[in-house]
Amino acid sequence: MSEHIGLLTRDTIALILAGGKGSRLKQLTEDRAKPGLPFGGKYKIIDFTLSNCMNSGIRRIDVLTQYKSAELLSHIQKAWSRMPWELGEYVNIVPAQQQIGDLWYRGTADAVFQNLKQLRKQHCKYVLILGGDHIYKMDYSRMLRRHAQKGAEISIASIPVKSTNASAFGVLNVDSDMRVHEFVEKPEHPPEIPDNPGKSLVSMGVYIFNFDTLEKLLMEDACLSASKHDFGYSIIPKAIESESVYAYIFDDEGCADVQAYWKDVGTVDQYFRANLDLVQIEPELNLYDSHWPIYSFQEQLPGAKFIFDQDDCRGQAIDSVITAGCIISGALVKKSLLSTRVTVERHSVVEQCVILPNVSIGKRCKLYNVLVIEDCIIPDDFCIGHDYESDKNFYEISESGVILVNQQMIDNFLKIEHGG
Repeated sequence: MSEHIGLLTRDTIALILAGGKGSRLKQLTEDRAKPGLPFGGKYKIIDFTLSNCMNSGIRRIDVLTQYKSAELLSHIQKAWSRMPWELGEYVNIVPAQQQIGDLWYRGTADAVFQNLKQLRKQHCKYVLILGGDHIYKMDYSRMLRRHAQKGAEISIASIPVKSTNASAFGVLNVDSDMRVHEFVEKPEHPPEIPDNPGKSLVSMGVYIFNFDTLEKLLMEDACLSASKHDFGYSIIPKAIESESVYAYIFDDEGCADVQAYWKDVGTVDQYFRANLDLVQIEPELNLYDSHWPIYSFQEQLPGAKFIFDQDDCRGQAIDSVITAGCIISGALVKKSLLSTRVTVERHSVVEQCVILPNVSIGKRCKLYNVLVIEDCIIPDDFCIGHDYESDKNFYEISESGVILVNQQMIDNFLKIEHGG
């Protein structure tokens, strides 16, 4: 069986679609693509998709970029450029190049269509199409095996979610053999799973196509001026009419040896909660799993440091994740995640916060339920998260009350406070 899986993975090319704007993440993605966003203290979101490929035995990977990709490209070059090309293994960066006339990528399907010429040269039987903007652990080789066993031309990885949350996804209707007979992108009233009321089967944005089928569908779609040129809106619904399209249920017993974890982090609230999940005593996402490691670029940084041991000035962290390069100097950190190179000065309290890299928090600050973007300098005596009426005048506040802070917001606050 392992030999068969090895043949399947060697016949597969992974295309990671990493060009999305991620506009629902507000200021977090003002200057970068969503897959380049930090996560979990020392990773980037795209590291999870790339690590899944590595751990699944898929070593031919093209990353398609477009929107504000400089930070993402730099990270991929640092973390993923050591693959042995001479052995046919690579992580290849493919920026948008206006391959078809003067058009940039008009949708997910068009991104692949504009790179069909290059894809043909790589001689693959299967194309694994992935998003680079979810946090998850998944063995793609199992999905490939199921795809081959079913004789499918297209397979869609799917997961049951509450129907009240399903409108944000593509929703599938399947028969008893898991063949898809309906696919609706972001429906207002999602259809429920017949034998599981209150739940809907949604697409994870992970697809396997037989190459010939993919080529035919993309060529047909490119000629349709009214098409959105998107897999969820255009390709999949039409393919159901003529191709054998099957759902692959992600959380079935076949995934028992790999943690079946998948989270959408497309909003500020989802991103914040997914990061803070990691500070739980038994987090839902296990990053300590040596069987399925998450790889990334590792900066050469010293270990986290906690200094001062006086009753009113003690460096300590409780139920928190503190990453390398941090210094907690006579401050208290509770139920928070601090990314690399964060400093917190004396008498400050940081509680239920996510702090992105290279942030300096001054003395006597009080932060609660705050998400601080990289490179912020928070001056002494700052208080954020304890006065909603004041905070809403200066900071971005999410639907659930997470306070998003960047340097411009801090500077505006200081300017107003000092009469500027």
